[in-house]
Amino acid sequence: MSAFKRKFLTLVAEESSETLRGIASPGRIRILKLLRARGPLNVNEISDALDLPQSTIATHVQVLERAGLIETETIKASKGQQKICSIRYDEIIIRFDDQDPLKSKDHIEVSMPIGLYTSCDVSAPCGLCSTESVLGVLDVPDLFLDPHRMNASLIWFRRGFVEYKFPNNGKVLGAKIDRLEFVMELSSEVPGTSLDWPSDISLWINNVKVGSWISPSDFGDKRGLYTPQWWKLEGSQYGKLVTWQISRSGTSVNDVQISDVTLDKLELDKHHGIRLRIGIDDTARHPGGINIFGRGFGNYDQDIVMRIHLKEKPGALP
Repeated sequence: MSAFKRKFLTLVAEESSETLRGIASPGRIRILKLLRARGPLNVNEISDALDLPQSTIATHVQVLERAGLIETETIKASKGQQKICSIRYDEIIIRFDDQDPLKSKDHIEVSMPIGLYTSCDVSAPCGLCSTESVLGVLDVPDLFLDPHRMNASLIWFRRGFVEYKFPNNGKVLGAKIDRLEFVMELSSEVPGTSLDWPSDISLWINNVKVGSWISPSDFGDKRGLYTPQWWKLEGSQYGKLVTWQISRSGTSVNDVQISDVTLDKLELDKHHGIRLRIGIDDTARHPGGINIFGRGFGNYDQDIVMRIHLKEKPGALP
């Protein structure tokens, strides 16, 4: 199934007891995994595949149907009728926080794992690693498309970019956006380490370049607070926490204005998504590469954070 056609369900834990009951059984989880892998099946086929009695499968199917996790359709069979079962969702997310960010008073916050970029074009030296190991082979740009990239906690490359697509929840809510922020931990990239290695790191929003920030170093002088012990000391260890802010008066980095690109130039009201591209421009004066640190690496245990500041309190979701 294409990643663009995957169906997701987000549950607020305290409001979803019936649905949570539906997955609170190893038997029902096996049924969901089977339907996800093989597509629609009838009760007999599920019973044969899982080697469980039909009566047990029928009971599980009733629970899953009440929980809204599967769809069923009764059709004519050679003898009587049969119930065809199909899964409704590919992935279920359970939230335990107390507040829905879409109902925040003045802003919406979305955290994006650094490995979930939707497109890329990078050049060596480059690589990805999780908190446990290097992912794939170093310095092979084509491997940046490997599905295991979703586990990345550190990404680096010398030239090029990675691009992420965030939801434009301001448009969903019909609220006026007053300010857009992106927060991420960044450093330069150099073979080995160098405390004096400037790099012009640029940011684009919906194909509009909003500006560049000069990273002074690859920060390999000491291990990052969250950097795993297995990661070699000769590599980049941590970065600077960089806040890019696009408002109606221009673009700033860590409260210092860097360009006159305003929020209006991004035309966010015309886009359902907000595309964030981060990398090294071909025209960069200091093309010193980039490290992007995610959870489990560097000095800040976080992914890329987007904040949409609202000019007015959002209404209820449709």
